[in-house]
Amino acid sequence: MSRSPFFYVGDKYKLMKQLNRLFPKNINRLIEPFCGGGSVFLNSKANYFIANDNNEYVIKLHNFLLSYRGRRQEFFELLENKIISANLSASALNIMVDEDLKKQYVKTYYAVYNKTQYNKLKEEFNQDKENLLLLYILLIYGFNHMIRFNKSGVFNLPVGNVDYNQNVKEALNNYFDFIEKNDIEFQCFDFEDFIKSLAFQENDLVYIDPPYLISSSEYNKDWGIAEEQRLLNCLDWLNERGVKFALSNVLNHKGKTNELLIEWAKKYKVTKIKSNYISYHDNTIKKSREVLITNYEKKGV
Repeated sequence: MSRSPFFYVGDKYKLMKQLNRLFPKNINRLIEPFCGGGSVFLNSKANYFIANDNNEYVIKLHNFLLSYRGRRQEFFELLENKIISANLSASALNIMVDEDLKKQYVKTYYAVYNKTQYNKLKEEFNQDKENLLLLYILLIYGFNHMIRFNKSGVFNLPVGNVDYNQNVKEALNNYFDFIEKNDIEFQCFDFEDFIKSLAFQENDLVYIDPPYLISSSEYNKDWGIAEEQRLLNCLDWLNERGVKFALSNVLNHKGKTNELLIEWAKKYKVTKIKSNYISYHDNTIKKSREVLITNYEKKGV
């Protein structure tokens, strides 16, 4: 399994072995209305991939990496030279934090070491928001690897206790491996507009991993009952047209129950997924009833 270089908290990386067993054997196009960091397409097999997200900066970053397809060495040189010139720690480059600082700040030494330099990069990016190399570096070093802007459009995420390490480098190399072997395109639309714009083909699969109505995170703060119902109506619309879909979601979480989803799902196949859900704001493991809801049976598809 390949980890996305976007390192989304709550992504499907750890669940992909389970999900792949439940996906159709032969997928023409894997279509994702909520692609996020890309953990699903990175770990799936299809003839073609169409990935959408309504977060414009997520899609800009995907297209930024895609623009270096076949030129990964050039990308790594740009990335690592900027990290070095910014005086950030980078364990992948053997630029280490002082041992004294590690002893003084046992759990936060990366954040302490990188804070001033990170804030300078943040100021630089906010002056030129088309500098996607800077944005990706901010994602590497930012708290929980999030992409967060305030209402004024200013990137305002604080520094995290992370750095450019071998895990990041490996994830980037895996991403380049994927885009060099597969055909993929990225789009940035509302999920319904995206889905209804497509001319579906035989053996397409629409995989949906939306914000979860009954969980709390930065990702789903604007997701409410109206959006949930609109999504379920859209999936019924796909089903009426004979298009296969697979929906990831949770039926219960932290004492809450998604009654709307439970009632709607009675029309379809519901398979339990073993998971340990972690939120952005509380990284302790929560017990949830996570499921994959499909409009097809696995056998014979």
